[in-house]
Amino acid sequence: MDSMPQTTFALVRHGQTDWNAQRRLQGSTDIPLNGVGRGQARDAVAVLSGDEWDAVVSSPLSRAAETAALIAAGLGLSVDRHIPELTERRFGPAEGLRAGPELEALRIPGGFRGAESEEEAASRGLAALEALAEEFRGGRVLVVAHGTLLRLSLGRAVGRTLDSIDNAVLNLAHHHAIDGWRLEYFNGERVMANVPG
Repeated sequence: MDSMPQTTFALVRHGQTDWNAQRRLQGSTDIPLNGVGRGQARDAVAVLSGDEWDAVVSSPLSRAAETAALIAAGLGLSVDRHIPELTERRFGPAEGLRAGPELEALRIPGGFRGAESEEEAASRGLAALEALAEEFRGGRVLVVAHGTLLRLSLGRAVGRTLDSIDNAVLNLAHHHAIDGWRLEYFNGERVMANVPG
């Protein structure tokens, strides 16, 4: 018997918002889901319904909280809690901007002036996930959060740079107390295992 069971996480980025559609940086600005986003959340239920989930948690921002509520309802569950540490990376004065001169003027190495750094966001997100792994050891946890936060946290967990995460698709990761993190699905696609040579 494995005395150190693994904890499985479904990590889902919220559904689309108007700012996503307009390619604006959202960060910690609380922009609600749009109709497309609500549909994406409902569609995600089918992918997640084959498994039992011990807990459903989300970021407190409304786009993630509503996505979590729609998915949980579709699974016959409720959202257990909202975790402030799962809020999107704060982009400071860059929030609301889209690519262009105004955004470029704020750019500094590793991010934007007045914004939370990638390091800070990754540490905060990964700490929240590891606390959940400890609390629900051996269980299955469904987490609804944000694209940049999940990309940075997962990237830190598995030690590589990841592409941006699509709205409301499945990312599946496993946490083992000794072996650490393993990513099984990313953006809905199975990740080819790094087989030790």
